[in-house]
Amino acid sequence: MTRNYSAKSLAVLLRARMHPDPLPSPAPPPQPSPPPHTDPDTAASVRHWLHASASAAFPDPATLDRFSDGYRSLDHGGRREVLRSLATEYDVPRARVRDLMRQYMSLASAAAAAGGDEAEAGAEEGKEGAAALLYRMEQGLRDALQPRYSGFLEAMNAQPGGLKLLAVLRADLLALLGEENVPALRALDSYLKEKLVTWLSPAALALHQITWDDPASLLEKIVAYEAVHPIRNLIDLKRRLGVGRRCFGYFHPAIPGEPLIFIEVALLKDMASSIQEVLWDVPPTPESEATCALFYSISSTQTFATLSPIPGFMQWLLAKLASQIKLAETESQESNSLGGVSSAFKEPVLLPIEEKMIRDAHEQADGKQAIELLDDLLKSSQWVKSDKISAALKSPLMRLCARYLAREKKRGKVLDAVANFHLQNGAMIERINWMADQSEKGIQQSGGIMVNYLYRLEHIEEYAQSYSSTGVVHSSPSLSQYLEPTNT
Repeated sequence: MTRNYSAKSLAVLLRARMHPDPLPSPAPPPQPSPPPHTDPDTAASVRHWLHASASAAFPDPATLDRFSDGYRSLDHGGRREVLRSLATEYDVPRARVRDLMRQYMSLASAAAAAGGDEAEAGAEEGKEGAAALLYRMEQGLRDALQPRYSGFLEAMNAQPGGLKLLAVLRADLLALLGEENVPALRALDSYLKEKLVTWLSPAALALHQITWDDPASLLEKIVAYEAVHPIRNLIDLKRRLGVGRRCFGYFHPAIPGEPLIFIEVALLKDMASSIQEVLWDVPPTPESEATCALFYSISSTQTFATLSPIPGFMQWLLAKLASQIKLAETESQESNSLGGVSSAFKEPVLLPIEEKMIRDAHEQADGKQAIELLDDLLKSSQWVKSDKISAALKSPLMRLCARYLAREKKRGKVLDAVANFHLQNGAMIERINWMADQSEKGIQQSGGIMVNYLYRLEHIEEYAQSYSSTGVVHSSPSLSQYLEPTNT
């Protein structure tokens, strides 16, 4: 095979994220992290640009661009302040709606009274005039019932790159709703969701065949987003775009160069019985002899993820430890009368290896059981200051946190309120993150652990339905390693 790579080939080779042998489990593309701190001047500027855009009948495109750039630069807290402001300060103008409703009811009553007197001169003309005025007032009511942020969202959608910004904004809004499920935020989310469904309608998508001659930036996305059969190297990529192969992408005109979905097709003599036949068909079937078009990979490139708190985890865990400690004490006291029979409610909260790690890390065990030592450590909140103790607690806390999120339920729904919100909206539990929130509140609520909920557009409806109807919690292999631990 020739080694004379073109400039495009080298660009893809240098920029693309390749997968070495053996093939790893596919992972979603990394989400960009906002900066750790927002400059107060930047936050104030973003709110100013929001006000200027949301208050104008025809928002200035330059101001919308400034808002978009400024919003992306905000940190976690700054973005949430903007969302709260958008939802509350630019909501439906209810005072104006009430005034229009009073005027409308008064006019409707007068029109009804006038309409009853057919003998009065000019009655017909009066009825027509009143009806026309009612129609105008009804139109005014419809306009007034629109939230004031509607014009801002419409204008942002019309901006180059604005639709993608709105998708980012809704992802942030979903994360905020998981913590602050208030009516104004729900109304904003419902309105934005309805608009996105319209703006991202399949009728607006364009199908484009992706070839080796497309820009390197597009080919890089194909490598990065291939979620079914990862692309291993440059040669593999070129094969999938070469003879006997087709790759098609769905593009939205408002997000140029960004395939929302792409489909890979193999032209074969017969229907394949294994993926090896498709990926390593060397030499490829001559296209003139092909009788079967096999669709072997469909990948969605757009995902939304949150980094969310787990506010109920530590409360649940401490209650679990307290009940097990109490059961152990009761068994010890009544062992003679019970003849050594164990309580049906007792369960091994810790694995044997975890018990050993906790005892080894605790300098003053005083003959206590491992769950008692764990209970003491978690109540003090000082364990985070010791690297040795933190290392010992990581395994049991991550495992128990995964269990709490995915398996502990009441009436078929998970116990954690934030998890329940995201799962019923179609998310999956992607992964849990150790020491992601080291604030005092984060340690007290969840031992510093945070969770990524992932919204895969192609599965949102399916996951929401299965969770609502059967309580199925969808999670990634990353979480399964904690849900199915070994006893070694």
